[in-house]
Amino acid sequence: MTTTETYGAGRTPTRFQAKIDRWLGRSEQTAVGRWFWEIDRVLLLLVLLLIAIGLVSVAAASPASAQRYSGGSVTFAPLTFFWKQLMWVAVSLPVMLAVSMLPITLARRAALMGAAFFSILLILTPIIGVEVNGAKRWIGVGISQFQPSEFLKPLYVIAMAWILSLRATDRTLPVVPITGAMTLILAAALMKQPDLGQTVIFLALWVTLLIISGTSMKFVGALGGMAVAGLVCAYLFYDTARLRIDGFLFSEGDTYQTDMAHATITAGGLLGSGPGGGEAKFRLPEAHTDYVFSVIGEEFGLIACMGVALVFLAIVVRVFLKLLDEQDEFKLLAAAGLAVQFGLQAFINMAVNVQIAPSKGMTLPFISYGGSSMIALSMGMGLLLAFTRRNPYLNKSPYIIRWSGR
Repeated sequence: MTTTETYGAGRTPTRFQAKIDRWLGRSEQTAVGRWFWEIDRVLLLLVLLLIAIGLVSVAAASPASAQRYSGGSVTFAPLTFFWKQLMWVAVSLPVMLAVSMLPITLARRAALMGAAFFSILLILTPIIGVEVNGAKRWIGVGISQFQPSEFLKPLYVIAMAWILSLRATDRTLPVVPITGAMTLILAAALMKQPDLGQTVIFLALWVTLLIISGTSMKFVGALGGMAVAGLVCAYLFYDTARLRIDGFLFSEGDTYQTDMAHATITAGGLLGSGPGGGEAKFRLPEAHTDYVFSVIGEEFGLIACMGVALVFLAIVVRVFLKLLDEQDEFKLLAAAGLAVQFGLQAFINMAVNVQIAPSKGMTLPFISYGGSSMIALSMGMGLLLAFTRRNPYLNKSPYIIRWSGR
């Protein structure tokens, strides 16, 4: 494309315009330029919107959590958790953008190696993990700690998608038993921690990928029957599941957290009490993490909560619309699985906050406070952006290709 075609006759580009065109122009072959035109910019903007909402939400919840965790020789400033979250966002955004630039083959290989690494860590977590509130879900690293299951979720999706996609080249491969056995091993490790919420996520992702890959619906129906039987067995023999179910259905045991979450989210009515005007949040445990959605309800109103839910829905719908004409089996399974994982985690968190699901201890993606969670989510979203990248000149007319200089 010539300078006249780009800027118009009689116009000379400024140095800044020329530099931007050199990096991001359609006719340029720089890595950044190709990425800019191939990336789903609408999807990227929706994710950035969620991150911005998250910063505002953590700022609203931070005074309540700072007051709750201050005591003895430890005193937190009111906006401590906001400033920490801002730091984690500054670390996570480059991770997301860098991963989204990876070629598909390299992204797949890196994800498979990461899946193997974090699977081993997940299995070892009940042995070497740090106990917090009666559960060993974290591994300590120096002065910090991280949750292997958070990093494993997107990588698990890629690994399962790759194995299931192999059936397209060889129908005799036993991909369903292989992926099923791997999933059950991970589920057993999660239940040992115990972490019932993440166990449900991994099992649901496996079944979702089976359905998308074209597995017989009779087999999927049989899995549904086995899931019901497994739930009954978990209630009878797995104390964590029984306590959660009894607390949800019969209000037995300690239901303080879910009761306060419901009281907080409804305290602001439709329009909310205004930024900083919430009072119920000061009685809410984990206001900046698991129950930040309730703080949004109190300070910004139920309408704002619906708006947040619509942003999550828009991200999932955007991905599935993008995949309607996808021909690559692996990219289809990987991107769809990542979108389902993202949407399912958001749905479970919001469902817990409005008391239509038992407490799971699960964060709201890109909105809840958390360093390792933010980095893991950014890595997963980077993979999703990478697998939904499209060459803008494919399926274009020869005239458009010639005009663009390609």
